[in-house]
Amino acid sequence: MPVSAVDAINPAFQHTKQQLLHPFRFGQWTRLAFVGLLAGEMGSAGGCNFNFSLPAPHRPKGTEQFLGASWPAGLVDHPVLFAGLIIFLVLAGLVLFVLMIYVSSVMRFILFDSIISKVCQIRKGWIRHGRHGFQLCVWQIVLTLLFTAVIAVPIAVAVASVWGLGWLDRPSEHLLPLILSGIAAFLFLMFVILAFAVVHVMTKDFVVPQMALEDISPLEGWRRLWLALAAEKGSYGGYIGMKIVLAIAAGIAFGIVTLIAILVLLIPIGGVGAIAVFGGMAAGWTWNSYTIALAVVAGCVALLMFLFAASFISVPAIVFFPAYSIYFFAPRYPILAALLWPQPPATPADTSPLSLPPTLPPTPQPFG
Repeated sequence: MPVSAVDAINPAFQHTKQQLLHPFRFGQWTRLAFVGLLAGEMGSAGGCNFNFSLPAPHRPKGTEQFLGASWPAGLVDHPVLFAGLIIFLVLAGLVLFVLMIYVSSVMRFILFDSIISKVCQIRKGWIRHGRHGFQLCVWQIVLTLLFTAVIAVPIAVAVASVWGLGWLDRPSEHLLPLILSGIAAFLFLMFVILAFAVVHVMTKDFVVPQMALEDISPLEGWRRLWLALAAEKGSYGGYIGMKIVLAIAAGIAFGIVTLIAILVLLIPIGGVGAIAVFGGMAAGWTWNSYTIALAVVAGCVALLMFLFAASFISVPAIVFFPAYSIYFFAPRYPILAALLWPQPPATPADTSPLSLPPTLPPTPQPFG
């Protein structure tokens, strides 16, 4: 029988405890941290800032020399070359964005397999689900473009209308309409973000299992899921609400532990950074294309270390939330239920003549 969102919590918790602690395997824990990070099962953000100033006419000394910046003369003297570099960086960023979506999509299927089998096998999962990951990647790109269009087009029309009415020329005379328009735009934005977030959660929780087990497209998976949603609106609505509550609780608990771990990591990383800075100052380095690139690489390495540390700490949550969706969905999806609760094979005693139903005697046939 289908279980409720509350009923699925305890089986998911027991599954998480058994997979991670009985027995504890450091290699599996590390692989799950890696897969969960790339699959987007945990949220992280960070950034790097580099401040620099134009070099003075004289050669600076000490700290001033190290913090000064000198752009390559080719970029300054040739605007076309500079524009080409900008275009190249934009295209490279788009390619990297699509690549990361593809990797995240494949890792989503690998994480699903890891929960079902309780063994994380990245290489085998990549070979098995490369095509499924590509389909999910295309789905996510289309969804992102649709999300951008749904937000950008109405807002652009609203801004053009406000501009055409002349409200921005004398805003003090149209203060109330501007405030109401701003509130309406904000509510519309929040509604669209919430709707697309729900679609994203439903896709990774209920469409990905169908794609992995039946080799269907995301569109077909959503068609089936839509029929299930129409039949059980309350159950799936309760699932979304309960998942929000659980995510908030897990975010607070693991966030505190992660913050402590990051503060601990900042001590050695900060020490290495300070040594690099003072060593560069002593060597007479300045901010140029090479040192900026080196600083960017070092900053990205440090950021990846922080992200992986946070993911390593959050492995229980990385396992629990997919398990929670699986235990909620399995009673509603027989193929998944057969994997989660396999039936024991039939024994010879079950098929012995004594266990078979008695046969009826033949019906007498009339003569003649």
